[in-house]
Amino acid sequence: MKNKILMMGVIMPLLSAFAAPEITLQQIKTGFKGEFCYVHARAGMTPDGKVILTAQPLFLKGSDVFYGLEMLKSNDGGKSWSSFQKSKTMVRQKYDAKREYVISDSSPFYHKKSGRLIITGHSAVYRKNRIAPPPRPRQTMWSIFDFASGDWEKPRLLEMPDKEQYFSCGAGSAQILELPDGDLLIPVYGMSLDESKAPKVCMSSRILKCSFDGKELKVKEIGSPLSINVRRGLYEPSIAEHNGKYFLALRNDKMGYIAVSDDGLNYSEPIPLSFDDGKLSGNYNTQMHWIKGGNKLYLVYTRRGAGNDHVFRHRAPLFMAEFDPGKLCIIRSTEVIAVPERGARLGNFGCLQVSDNEAWIVAAEWMQTTAPNPTDYTQCMKYGSDNSIWIAKIRFKEK
Repeated sequence: MKNKILMMGVIMPLLSAFAAPEITLQQIKTGFKGEFCYVHARAGMTPDGKVILTAQPLFLKGSDVFYGLEMLKSNDGGKSWSSFQKSKTMVRQKYDAKREYVISDSSPFYHKKSGRLIITGHSAVYRKNRIAPPPRPRQTMWSIFDFASGDWEKPRLLEMPDKEQYFSCGAGSAQILELPDGDLLIPVYGMSLDESKAPKVCMSSRILKCSFDGKELKVKEIGSPLSINVRRGLYEPSIAEHNGKYFLALRNDKMGYIAVSDDGLNYSEPIPLSFDDGKLSGNYNTQMHWIKGGNKLYLVYTRRGAGNDHVFRHRAPLFMAEFDPGKLCIIRSTEVIAVPERGARLGNFGCLQVSDNEAWIVAAEWMQTTAPNPTDYTQCMKYGSDNSIWIAKIRFKEK
């Protein structure tokens, strides 16, 4: 049976007569029943309109307890969708005698040069169905989609040059970039074995330059690390290129950060994300991602101050605003709501660049809520959430 699709109208700008891109929402029902909810919804698309949208079940009574990857498929560019299909390969596996692991925070990506649809993420390691205690390894995991079998190949771990230095190093929730020669810039974050034993966690982000020949993904170069002396450091980085410059959006517990580079590997000192009027954006403790259109660069983010105090870490709605690449800030007058808030968080979302003038934002309603009862999903349902997956299809005006 096909999932129920609800098409909605254009979302208008919040603050000005800015000629916003056209945004159309598509809602996909997930059949939420209360014990598990789908999270980490993200999509990849081939040039002929085949789309693989991935998500994975989360155990609501746990903390980041994820299960094997599942898929929605479309053969018509996202107009219609299959029902959910469980991957037979992207499942929990044995890590050692006491622990198991599964790919999580993963994002599909179409690699133009090879014509392959790949996925990158990182390993989530569990013991007795809870996140394993530190020191806990984390590795970048990846796979290739096999259209003949309709499933992903068995996931692999990306080989790093120094296992202690990169003891925890994963491409979780990363937005990656293909260079003209086919090499990939893959943002990762983590810490060394010694750092993972420290009482206060402070992670660093960096870029891996990797080759991909359609069969093997290999590290060629590693960029310089970026971190700040604030709780947990900088993590969940996303990369974009615009007019010859490279930009990173980085998560931190206190506020989001931005950095810029000429070569994609070595970046300026990160600065807090602000609006063009100098005021801080209000983004914190949540990932941000990029989209492009009309020869402009846009940032997608969450923030405080939108009547959203009831949402966990203010992770909904999803905002979108034009990014000023010279001043490294977002332009307040261009801010629009791309995906509305219905009580559930939307922070673990993904962005898909369909063409020069179309992009998608894909997000699942994560049905855990704020303390003191984070597993009480009825608090999200009071505002309308039902674990729907939303696709905001954004069409930009021609250049």
